[in-house]
Amino acid sequence: MKSYEVILFDLDGTITDSSEGITNSVKYMLKQYGIEENDMDKLCQFIGPPLVEPLQEMYGFSEDEAIKAVAQYRVYYKDKGIFENKVYEGFEDVLKVLKKKGKKVLVATSKPELFARRIMDYFHLTQYFDYVAGAGMDERNGSKAAVIEHAFEECNITDKSQVLMVGDRKYDVNGAKKMGVDSMGVLYGFGSREELEEAGATYIVDTVKDLEEIFCEME
Repeated sequence: MKSYEVILFDLDGTITDSSEGITNSVKYMLKQYGIEENDMDKLCQFIGPPLVEPLQEMYGFSEDEAIKAVAQYRVYYKDKGIFENKVYEGFEDVLKVLKKKGKKVLVATSKPELFARRIMDYFHLTQYFDYVAGAGMDERNGSKAAVIEHAFEECNITDKSQVLMVGDRKYDVNGAKKMGVDSMGVLYGFGSREELEEAGATYIVDTVKDLEEIFCEME
Protein backbone atom coordinates (compact mmCIF):
# COMPACT_ATOMS: atom_id res chain seq x y z
CA MET A 1 0.00 0.00 0.00
CA LYS A 2 1.25 3.50 -0.81
CA SER A 3 1.98 5.96 2.00
CA TYR A 4 -0.58 8.56 3.06
CA GLU A 5 -0.14 11.62 5.25
CA VAL A 6 -3.82 12.23 6.06
CA ILE A 7 -6.09 9.47 7.35
CA LEU A 8 -9.84 10.08 7.62
CA PHE A 9 -11.92 7.68 9.71
CA ASP A 10 -15.63 7.09 9.61
CA LEU A 11 -17.09 6.79 13.13
CA ASP A 12 -20.00 4.32 13.31
CA GLY A 13 -18.82 0.85 12.32
CA THR A 14 -15.19 1.92 11.99
CA ILE A 15 -14.09 3.47 15.29
CA THR A 16 -17.02 2.35 17.44
CA ASP A 17 -19.70 -0.32 17.40
CA SER A 18 -22.69 1.96 17.77
CA SER A 19 -25.33 -0.54 16.68
CA GLU A 20 -27.18 -0.76 20.00
CA GLY A 21 -27.60 2.98 20.46
CA ILE A 22 -28.52 3.73 16.86
CA THR A 23 -31.04 0.91 16.48
CA ASN A 24 -32.68 1.70 19.83
CA SER A 25 -32.95 5.35 18.80
CA VAL A 26 -34.43 4.40 15.43
CA LYS A 27 -37.00 2.10 17.08
CA TYR A 28 -37.99 4.94 19.39
CA MET A 29 -38.30 7.37 16.47
CA LEU A 30 -40.39 5.04 14.33
CA LYS A 31 -42.66 4.22 17.26
CA GLN A 32 -43.61 7.91 17.43
CA TYR A 33 -45.05 7.45 13.92
CA GLY A 34 -46.91 4.25 14.77
CA ILE A 35 -44.29 1.98 13.23
CA GLU A 36 -43.18 -1.01 15.31
CA GLU A 37 -39.92 -2.14 13.73
CA ASN A 38 -37.97 -5.10 15.12
CA ASP A 39 -36.22 -6.27 11.95
CA MET A 40 -32.53 -5.73 12.75
CA ASP A 41 -31.56 -5.86 9.08
CA LYS A 42 -33.78 -2.84 8.45
CA LEU A 43 -32.71 -1.04 11.62
CA CYS A 44 -29.04 -1.49 10.76
CA GLN A 45 -29.59 0.29 7.43
CA PHE A 46 -29.60 3.50 9.50
CA ILE A 47 -25.95 2.95 10.46
CA GLY A 48 -23.78 4.86 8.02
CA PRO A 49 -25.85 7.18 5.85
CA PRO A 50 -27.56 10.42 6.89
CA LEU A 51 -30.71 9.31 8.72
CA VAL A 52 -33.06 10.97 6.24
CA GLU A 53 -32.00 8.57 3.48
CA PRO A 54 -33.30 5.25 4.91
CA LEU A 55 -36.43 7.02 6.18
CA GLN A 56 -37.20 8.08 2.63
CA GLU A 57 -36.10 4.85 0.95
CA MET A 58 -37.66 2.30 3.34
CA TYR A 59 -40.60 4.09 4.93
CA GLY A 60 -41.68 6.60 2.29
CA PHE A 61 -41.03 9.78 4.28
CA SER A 62 -40.62 12.99 2.31
CA GLU A 63 -37.40 14.91 2.94
CA ASP A 64 -39.15 17.41 5.21
CA GLU A 65 -40.96 14.62 7.09
CA ALA A 66 -37.68 12.74 7.52
CA ILE A 67 -35.90 15.81 8.88
CA LYS A 68 -38.70 16.29 11.42
CA ALA A 69 -38.55 12.59 12.35
CA VAL A 70 -34.83 12.88 13.13
CA ALA A 71 -35.75 15.24 15.96
CA GLN A 72 -37.60 12.30 17.55
CA TYR A 73 -34.56 10.08 17.02
CA ARG A 74 -32.49 12.56 18.98
CA VAL A 75 -34.88 12.57 21.93
CA TYR A 76 -33.58 9.09 22.72
CA TYR A 77 -30.11 9.38 21.19
CA LYS A 78 -28.77 12.61 22.70
CA ASP A 79 -28.67 11.40 26.31
CA LYS A 80 -28.92 7.60 26.14
CA GLY A 81 -28.35 6.12 22.69
CA ILE A 82 -25.14 8.07 22.16
CA PHE A 83 -23.49 6.11 24.98
CA GLU A 84 -24.91 2.70 24.06
CA ASN A 85 -21.69 2.36 22.16
CA LYS A 86 -18.20 0.86 22.45
CA VAL A 87 -14.80 1.35 20.82
CA TYR A 88 -13.71 -1.64 18.74
CA GLU A 89 -11.10 -3.66 20.59
CA GLY A 90 -7.62 -2.64 19.51
CA PHE A 91 -8.66 0.50 17.67
CA GLU A 92 -6.86 2.83 20.05
CA ASP A 93 -3.64 1.00 19.14
CA VAL A 94 -4.29 1.92 15.49
CA LEU A 95 -4.53 5.58 16.46
CA LYS A 96 -1.35 5.39 18.52
CA VAL A 97 0.56 4.00 15.54
CA LEU A 98 -0.62 6.79 13.26
CA LYS A 99 0.17 9.57 15.72
CA LYS A 100 3.61 8.08 16.39
CA LYS A 101 4.26 8.25 12.65
CA GLY A 102 3.21 11.89 12.58
CA LYS A 103 0.16 11.41 10.38
CA LYS A 104 -2.73 13.86 10.35
CA VAL A 105 -5.74 11.92 11.67
CA LEU A 106 -9.34 13.09 11.33
CA VAL A 107 -12.88 11.85 11.89
CA ALA A 108 -15.25 12.21 8.92
CA THR A 109 -18.77 11.14 9.88
CA SER A 110 -22.30 11.83 8.66
CA LYS A 111 -23.29 12.00 12.31
CA PRO A 112 -23.76 15.58 13.59
CA GLU A 113 -20.38 16.99 14.53
CA LEU A 114 -21.61 17.91 18.01
CA PHE A 115 -22.46 14.27 18.77
CA ALA A 116 -19.23 12.97 17.22
CA ARG A 117 -17.17 15.24 19.45
CA ARG A 118 -19.09 14.11 22.53
CA ILE A 119 -18.38 10.48 21.65
CA MET A 120 -14.68 11.11 21.11
CA ASP A 121 -14.48 12.91 24.46
CA TYR A 122 -16.46 10.18 26.24
CA PHE A 123 -14.08 7.47 25.07
CA HIS A 124 -10.97 9.66 25.62
CA LEU A 125 -10.01 9.48 21.93
CA THR A 126 -10.02 13.21 21.14
CA GLN A 127 -6.29 13.38 21.87
CA TYR A 128 -5.53 11.31 18.77
CA PHE A 129 -7.42 13.43 16.25
CA ASP A 130 -6.41 16.66 14.56
CA TYR A 131 -10.04 17.41 13.75
CA VAL A 132 -13.48 15.84 14.13
CA ALA A 133 -15.66 16.63 11.10
CA GLY A 134 -19.36 15.84 10.97
CA ALA A 135 -22.68 17.03 9.61
CA GLY A 136 -24.76 19.95 10.81
CA MET A 137 -27.67 19.43 13.18
CA ASP A 138 -30.19 20.16 10.40
CA GLU A 139 -29.40 16.82 8.67
CA ARG A 140 -28.63 18.62 5.42
CA ASN A 141 -25.17 18.48 3.81
CA GLY A 142 -24.54 15.25 5.70
CA SER A 143 -23.28 13.21 2.76
CA LYS A 144 -19.83 11.72 3.23
CA ALA A 145 -18.46 13.80 0.35
CA ALA A 146 -19.73 16.99 2.01
CA VAL A 147 -18.19 15.99 5.33
CA ILE A 148 -14.84 15.19 3.71
CA GLU A 149 -14.91 18.56 1.94
CA HIS A 150 -15.65 20.23 5.29
CA ALA A 151 -12.66 18.45 6.84
CA PHE A 152 -10.42 19.57 3.97
CA GLU A 153 -11.49 23.18 4.38
CA GLU A 154 -11.02 23.23 8.14
CA CYS A 155 -7.59 21.57 7.99
CA ASN A 156 -6.35 23.26 4.81
CA ILE A 157 -5.83 19.95 3.00
CA THR A 158 -5.15 20.41 -0.70
CA ASP A 159 -3.07 17.41 -1.82
CA LYS A 160 -5.71 14.71 -2.27
CA SER A 161 -3.12 12.14 -3.33
CA GLN A 162 -1.97 12.04 0.31
CA VAL A 163 -5.44 11.28 1.74
CA LEU A 164 -7.01 7.93 2.66
CA MET A 165 -10.65 7.54 3.78
CA VAL A 166 -11.28 4.52 6.04
CA GLY A 167 -14.84 3.28 6.56
CA ASP A 168 -17.14 0.28 6.64
CA ARG A 169 -19.91 1.20 4.17
CA LYS A 170 -20.35 2.13 0.53
CA TYR A 171 -21.12 5.70 1.62
CA ASP A 172 -17.52 6.09 2.76
CA VAL A 173 -16.14 4.71 -0.49
CA ASN A 174 -18.50 6.72 -2.67
CA GLY A 175 -17.78 9.91 -0.73
CA ALA A 176 -14.05 9.36 -1.10
CA LYS A 177 -14.37 8.74 -4.85
CA LYS A 178 -16.46 11.88 -5.29
CA MET A 179 -13.77 13.89 -3.50
CA GLY A 180 -10.96 12.26 -5.49
CA VAL A 181 -9.27 10.35 -2.66
CA ASP A 182 -8.44 6.69 -2.04
CA SER A 183 -10.51 4.55 0.31
CA MET A 184 -10.08 1.56 2.57
CA GLY A 185 -13.09 -0.57 3.46
CA VAL A 186 -13.13 -2.44 6.79
CA LEU A 187 -15.09 -5.67 7.17
CA TYR A 188 -15.45 -5.68 10.95
CA GLY A 189 -18.15 -2.99 10.75
CA PHE A 190 -21.60 -3.09 9.13
CA GLY A 191 -20.82 -3.42 5.43
CA SER A 192 -20.02 -6.54 3.42
CA ARG A 193 -17.11 -7.33 1.12
CA GLU A 194 -19.54 -7.36 -1.80
CA GLU A 195 -20.82 -3.87 -0.91
CA LEU A 196 -17.32 -2.45 -0.60
CA GLU A 197 -16.04 -4.12 -3.76
CA GLU A 198 -19.03 -2.92 -5.79
CA ALA A 199 -18.48 0.61 -4.50
CA GLY A 200 -14.86 0.40 -5.64
CA ALA A 201 -12.84 0.54 -2.43
CA THR A 202 -9.12 0.99 -3.13
CA TYR A 203 -8.26 -1.47 -0.35
CA ILE A 204 -10.27 -3.81 1.91
CA VAL A 205 -9.14 -5.19 5.28
CA ASP A 206 -10.78 -7.75 7.55
CA THR A 207 -9.97 -6.80 11.13
CA VAL A 208 -8.79 -3.98 13.38
CA LYS A 209 -5.53 -5.90 13.83
CA ASP A 210 -5.05 -5.94 10.05
CA LEU A 211 -5.56 -2.18 10.05
CA GLU A 212 -2.90 -1.73 12.73
CA GLU A 213 -0.39 -3.95 10.89
CA ILE A 214 -0.90 -2.14 7.58
CA PHE A 215 -0.38 1.26 9.17
CA CYS A 216 2.69 -0.03 11.04
CA GLU A 217 4.24 -0.90 7.68
CA MET A 218 3.25 2.36 6.01
CA GLU A 219 6.02 4.94 5.72
